[in-house]
Amino acid sequence: MSRSDDPRTYKALVLGVVKHGYLPMAVAAHPRFELVAVADDADNPHWVHERNQEFADRCRIPYVQDIEKALAEHDFDLAVISSEAERHCDLAVRAADAGLHVIADKPMSNRLSECDRLVEAIQRNNVKFLLWNRNFLPALIQAKETIDAGAIGDLYAIHVDFYFSKDAGPPKGSRKEGDPPINWLERQLEAHADGSDGGVGKEPLGELQIEGIYPLGYVHLLTGSRIAWVFATTATHFHQANVDNNVDDLAAVSFVMEDGIVGSLCVGRIGAASHPDIGEIKIHALGTKGGLVISEARPEVSIYYRNQPPTEFKNRRIANENDFLLMDNFVNALDTGSDTILDEEDGRHITAVVQACLESSQSGKMVNICDPG
Repeated sequence: MSRSDDPRTYKALVLGVVKHGYLPMAVAAHPRFELVAVADDADNPHWVHERNQEFADRCRIPYVQDIEKALAEHDFDLAVISSEAERHCDLAVRAADAGLHVIADKPMSNRLSECDRLVEAIQRNNVKFLLWNRNFLPALIQAKETIDAGAIGDLYAIHVDFYFSKDAGPPKGSRKEGDPPINWLERQLEAHADGSDGGVGKEPLGELQIEGIYPLGYVHLLTGSRIAWVFATTATHFHQANVDNNVDDLAAVSFVMEDGIVGSLCVGRIGAASHPDIGEIKIHALGTKGGLVISEARPEVSIYYRNQPPTEFKNRRIANENDFLLMDNFVNALDTGSDTILDEEDGRHITAVVQACLESSQSGKMVNICDPG
């Protein structure tokens, strides 16, 4: 919880809401934050404006199709960015240059050069940055407390499975001869209805780029170290959209960390037919005195009833305050000047790791992570 008694309410500008609004809604749910307006550039396509307007109407706040005008007409403390992935950093840089703190949806960017621009802008303007993550899930909190208490001794190895059981359109092999390849953006717009538009944007993104932040965020949290070397393989095993756009839906990564810890992770969007729940998401940690196996979804309850929709998850997470705790972490950073749980340099490092993994999968060689400094 926040360690400050300052009752100040921080005012937020929402820059783009092209997904489902979970990030700005999490901001609005915290009592120390208020959404004041939604803004975006006027030259965006109509579907961007439609989604921005729908969110603004739902929250009963104005939508301004001119970011500079919104900044001039309202008093903001922070920007909340949930645009297409390729626009995350540019919008964040503009917000930082206007003196605003920034909360950005994942991935930080699909380009490392954009992350470098953002890191420079955040630090030059002396503002705070939080990359949205899942590090405050109950299982992660307990795992970190257990490791930090020395219950398994010194940590020397870690593995994360992050298999996400959602579909991404037609299955691999379903496109008939002569049919045009699936257009990435059109598929993402179609996917909005069922919430599977995680890679929304013009540029195709594989699962390493879309979801890799989560398992890499877990590794960062539990080890307190950074990855130095990676070796990765990727495949397109499940979804035709990924085949047609030459991006992965399955990846396996081995790595060595700067302090000598070794590890691995598997990431994949494995399809709804492959798992009865949200997916197989587990963390294995080995120490000199013992080991841990952490199911990321726990605690959970299973719910079954007559005429239950086949697409409804039967296992439901409980005691999950991740979003509130992320916002509490952010408000504490604003109040006290402390670091956020995943700041701009952490986000830049994760993007560098993902880029190195993609390079390794193409070259078949180990790749060094080249972080600045």
